Amino acid sequence: MSTVLPLESVHAAAGIVAAPHALAVEAGRDVLEEGGNALEAAIATAAAIAVVYPHMNHIGGDGFWLVREPSGRVRYVEACGPAAGAATIAAYHERELETIPTRGPLAALTVPGAVGGWQLAAEGARVHGGRMSLPRLLERAIHYAAAGSPVSASQARLSQEKKAQLESVPGFADAFLVDGAVPQPGSLQRAPRLADTLDHLARAGLDDFYRGDIAREMAVDLERIGSPLARADLARYRARERAPLKVELEAGTLYNAPPPTQGLASLLILALFERLKVGRAESFAHVHGLVEATKQAFLVRDTVVTDPDHLPHDPAQFLTAAALDARAARIAPRRALPWPAPANAGDTIWLGAADRSGLVVSYIQSIFFEFGSGCVLPATGVLMQNRGASFVLEKGHLRTLAPGRRPFHTLNPALAVLRDGRIIAYGTMGGEGQPQTQAAIFSRHVLFGMPLGEAIARPRWLLGRTWGETQTQLRLEAGFPDELIAALQSAGHDLAVLPDALSDTMGHAGAVVLHPKGNLEGAHDIRADGGAAGI
Repeated sequence: MSTVLPLESVHAAAGIVAAPHALAVEAGRDVLEEGGNALEAAIATAAAIAVVYPHMNHIGGDGFWLVREPSGRVRYVEACGPAAGAATIAAYHERELETIPTRGPLAALTVPGAVGGWQLAAEGARVHGGRMSLPRLLERAIHYAAAGSPVSASQARLSQEKKAQLESVPGFADAFLVDGAVPQPGSLQRAPRLADTLDHLARAGLDDFYRGDIAREMAVDLERIGSPLARADLARYRARERAPLKVELEAGTLYNAPPPTQGLASLLILALFERLKVGRAESFAHVHGLVEATKQAFLVRDTVVTDPDHLPHDPAQFLTAAALDARAARIAPRRALPWPAPANAGDTIWLGAADRSGLVVSYIQSIFFEFGSGCVLPATGVLMQNRGASFVLEKGHLRTLAPGRRPFHTLNPALAVLRDGRIIAYGTMGGEGQPQTQAAIFSRHVLFGMPLGEAIARPRWLLGRTWGETQTQLRLEAGFPDELIAALQSAGHDLAVLPDALSDTMGHAGAVVLHPKGNLEGAHDIRADGGAAGI
């Protein structure tokens, strides 16, 4: 029998927030209760979770925003930083490196963009009536960094798993180990330098992260540890607004992030699946169809997605009806396409917020691998991402390293405007699994009418890898019916069933929904440490 897990969605009248850590959810909910709007709640949640969930995200990472405004317009904010001016192929080859390291100073080669995204989000919040001060929005984050927050079970587990890789990386042991040992779950972790940094940003403004005192201190530490990033790289950076990608389905309009993210793949999966005309949830046709649609989408992604200034093709051309019909015809209804193809890893958080005015936010924030590069800058407490590890040290490659180029991103927040009047923001962490989990949740909830909490909690699957793993086969969580597993194997799927349900391997997913009459709903994964809360 299939396992159906108890996850009730939360209903609210005025505002709602969902995120993978309870303290971050609380920070966002309190902002809503004090009269803040969904964008302000999202900023407060993002800042808090960067402190309390540091293995998944940090202010030294990147972020991407989809915002549906009360007018119906959907805006996209790209807050990912480019490669440093000194980050050249020659510089890495001079060090006798054929690939970019995934840990250490040479992995910290891209500008952290997340804070720049917060800045644009704060400007947008004011346009929509927001009146909360920046010190108030960062208040909980500052408090948790200074006073401490409990170490989560997932942070403790991943710290132990990755300790050998990270303990010698500059700044990591001082920030995340206790006398060289991994802290116990529930023990208090403090980040006093990060608290000072957030407090300074609250008073001086977020631009200081790139062009002020914080930027100066970061640049000194980056040079000292041997990172290619310099103060000039920080000073040049600004988050930017661009047009989102979208595709029209029978259910409504789906939006996602354009390159350099894999948002194109997320849209392709659901557009291809629609063409398969599957009639029943949790059937062989449902799971097989989404897995095969994923393969087709990843084949496109890996020939297209790169820095948006260097795209070989217009991503929108793959979302036309004719292109989708032709690609869907390649999917065999009873046979699996041989796999694997190249895979990508990632560690991330997704959060969502919505309010009764009609603002709906889908936001994703990441440092790439767990703990990113591992480098913690001593003067500021900033944990630097390793997103630049997705570059290739080969001229002419789709994702070749060059100064100023943006790296490939697994991150992609999702948002749907449905024909029945619902607005849904949804997403997940999990590298290759992000588009797949989005498809599982959307198909279950929207296409097959499953309750939101159940759609998130049911067993999931993953083709490819996540959490820095190397496996590329199809993995299923425990809980799928034996007959479905047998049917998938008979169709040629190379699969493995994980021994446990509720596996971190399947990511931490969530969603918020604005219903046509203005009432709100939200849910977040019981695989994580958070939830949803509303007013």
